[in-house]
Amino acid sequence: MKWFLSLVLAVGCAFAADPPRIFYSKSFPGSAPPYVEITVDQSGKVEYREAPKEEDPLVSKLSDEDNKQVWALAEKLEWFRRSLESGLKVARMGDKTFRIENHTEKGEAKFNFTQDEDGKAILDWFEKMTESAQHRIRLENSVRFDKLGVNKALLQLEAAWDRKRLVAPEQYLPMLDRVIKNESYLHMARERAAYLADQIRTGGKAKTE
Repeated sequence: MKWFLSLVLAVGCAFAADPPRIFYSKSFPGSAPPYVEITVDQSGKVEYREAPKEEDPLVSKLSDEDNKQVWALAEKLEWFRRSLESGLKVARMGDKTFRIENHTEKGEAKFNFTQDEDGKAILDWFEKMTESAQHRIRLENSVRFDKLGVNKALLQLEAAWDRKRLVAPEQYLPMLDRVIKNESYLHMARERAAYLADQIRTGGKAKTE
């Protein structure tokens, strides 16, 4: 019986120790993907899922500065107690939800379209996280299963980098390094991978010659 009580206490402590996090989801049937779910905890750990409660999320980590900006916006939005729905008659853009979890404050906001400036700013952060995760999925799939498609995935990744639409770019380095070191990939793909890896490692200050 003692072992059972110890197990219960251990499980309870594990749940109690869960860090505060921001939850975001977007449901948009007919789009690709039709569902996205992201959580960001106070350390900047990002978990990306394309199904509710997916057991193997894509994990990355925001920079300290990016993470501070995301959490500062959540606080400005009163931890999502502030209404974000514009109420305007606009086309469906996906049902979006923001929620604060494991926090002393409680709040949840659901909306289709917002005109709130802070709401638009935090939504853009989570859209960038979504785009970044999808670029990683495409790159990993091409590296593993479609060597001829690697250069296309890298072109898309480079375009997103140039438009400053990537967050946690270090998440791409394992795949980029794999391409760089493997001569079975196209030479142009290996060169592009090397360029992007240098850009990421130097924060965009690498030489472009």
